[in-house]
Amino acid sequence: MRTPSPGPRTPVAVTDGLVTLGPEAVRLRAALDAVFTGWAAAAGAAEVIYPPLIPVADLARFDYFTNFPHLVLAAAPVDTAAVADLPTHPAAPGTGLGGHQLGEAGLVLPSAACYNAYLSLSGTELDEPVRLTTLAQCFRRETHYEGLRRLHGFTMREIIAVGDAETVKAHLTTHKHLVLGFAGHLGLSLTTEVATDPFFDANGSRAVMQRLFPTKEEFVADGGLAIASVNYHRNFFGERAGITLAGAEAHTSCVAFGMERWLHVLEARFGGDWDAAEEAVRSFPAPEGPS
Repeated sequence: MRTPSPGPRTPVAVTDGLVTLGPEAVRLRAALDAVFTGWAAAAGAAEVIYPPLIPVADLARFDYFTNFPHLVLAAAPVDTAAVADLPTHPAAPGTGLGGHQLGEAGLVLPSAACYNAYLSLSGTELDEPVRLTTLAQCFRRETHYEGLRRLHGFTMREIIAVGDAETVKAHLTTHKHLVLGFAGHLGLSLTTEVATDPFFDANGSRAVMQRLFPTKEEFVADGGLAIASVNYHRNFFGERAGITLAGAEAHTSCVAFGMERWLHVLEARFGGDWDAAEEAVRSFPAPEGPS
């Protein structure tokens, strides 16, 4: 059943994992992002917008198709030789394009915001650690979709650190405290859980190290929904992208926020009063200058 289009009485509409945000939800998302970009500014992170697509060859450098083949959504061109077989009006619900109607897909829709950040620094010798922040539309093929909790396309804000191990781990410690303090201000009950995200090859040495020293922690709201995470990649991206600092492979870390999931938990927390949720978010004190 299709949910109503957003309007004065429907701030959010979700159909088959695709979300439309009405004015109330857009304002709340903007308020949330102002908090997160405030943290980024305090960390000295430069704001960057990256391309919405990533070349297949670039993601292959990061073992993406080995570790996350189940999430991949490719951007394939239509084969103009098959134009006579393409859908026309009226098309039945669920109509798709078959493989015989498509050309080779050289580009992929990103499933996380940070990949392009590391690619943008490929082959760079850094003079000092770098911090970046970006907001991106991300896409994941899932087994099922569920309201704002699990979407086909969603928005992710990330704050990224690239440099020496001590700096990038301190980046995570700082933001872990900020997330928990923000949650307390909003009256959200969050737990911190070690994630089982198989970022590294399950049979590789990095996976063994991940079990010994967890590289990803998620902030989980009531009901088991992860709304943010802190991620330490060690020197993986530095090695694969050829990013160095002081002659050594750079380490990387990132803090990620699933924007629509924050909307979901705040809608529940404030009983659907979007204005009250926005007021609570905007009343959170801004951080001081760059750390």
